[in-house]
Amino acid sequence: MSDTVKINRGLKGIYFERSATSHIDGAKGELSYRGYSIHDLASHSTFEETAYLLIFGELPTQSELAGFDARLKAARTLPDEIHTVIEQIKGGHPMDVLRTATSALAALDEGSADTSEDGFIRNGINLTAQVPMIVAAHHAIRNGRTPVAPDPTLGHAANWLWMLKGEKPSADAARLADVDFILHAEHGANASSFAARVTIGTDANLHGAIVTALSTLAGPAHGGAAEDVMKMVAEIGSADKAAAYVKAKRKMREPVTGFGHRVYRAEDPRARHMRDGVRKLSQEMGQPEWYDILQAVVDAMQPYARHGLNVNVDFYSGVIYQLHGIPMDLYVPIFAIGRMPGWLAQCLEQLRNNILIRPLTLYNGPDMRPYVPINAR
Repeated sequence: MSDTVKINRGLKGIYFERSATSHIDGAKGELSYRGYSIHDLASHSTFEETAYLLIFGELPTQSELAGFDARLKAARTLPDEIHTVIEQIKGGHPMDVLRTATSALAALDEGSADTSEDGFIRNGINLTAQVPMIVAAHHAIRNGRTPVAPDPTLGHAANWLWMLKGEKPSADAARLADVDFILHAEHGANASSFAARVTIGTDANLHGAIVTALSTLAGPAHGGAAEDVMKMVAEIGSADKAAAYVKAKRKMREPVTGFGHRVYRAEDPRARHMRDGVRKLSQEMGQPEWYDILQAVVDAMQPYARHGLNVNVDFYSGVIYQLHGIPMDLYVPIFAIGRMPGWLAQCLEQLRNNILIRPLTLYNGPDMRPYVPINAR
């Protein structure tokens, strides 16, 4: 049997389901959400509008967007018990705290058990608003500060920066955070989205699926690229040292962080929007050296582009967070904030045509053998 069964390790190249949420053309370097190019969305849309598109399937009208925005803002609240939970585990990694607090929300909200489509949408919108609140509240509490209350006059991205830093972001900084969330909102059957769908396949509730997704995203092979890029930038130190750094890495056959992607052979289409944002923000913050180092690495890696080693979106994300003074252990939670509507959309698709996801493993252990009593071994 082992000679006739093909093993696709990591399920590489396997289509397990149909999906209308996003389309990735890795060879061409194209990405679209519900048929809309990521370039159009990043250039003209907002996170709220993109989230609506992913959840409901179409771009909203003005009144639909206003209603959706009002639902998100109304959900910007955390039970006192969540702050107590955060206080008790404030020394933990932010992803562990986020996962634990999200799980606790399920226990505190009777509506979390509602596994209808309307229940998923309600809980998904609530969690989309609450996840950034948890991250910001934990950051405040672990630094001995009182969490900053949300500002109902601010959009999702601007309010996130307000809650995290306690100061209103500039229009450009808020827009860049908005674009960051748009670019990370959905990306097909990535590890965390697939894990969430596996959970929904068991008829579990949405909170359970999001906890699963958060646990999966926490692994450095999935969510850790932005943090690794900043470690690389710090190691390089200055733009004039980038070429030598890349040369040494390639000579040792070691990967250069931020280049290459599991599904893209061409440049990650999301990268260009982050690149432009980093350049502008680094100038605004008076720290152009960060952008200069990144571009020097890109130039040094150009000869390897023909091998599929093109820059990906996370190559630029870390520097944006660095310019805001955001610690590296918050980079993955920020990824989770942006990915919430994509997780919800994937879970809704799984719910509508649900089936238990149960792949097979090909046994390659010992042949059948007799049991030997312990006193005879």
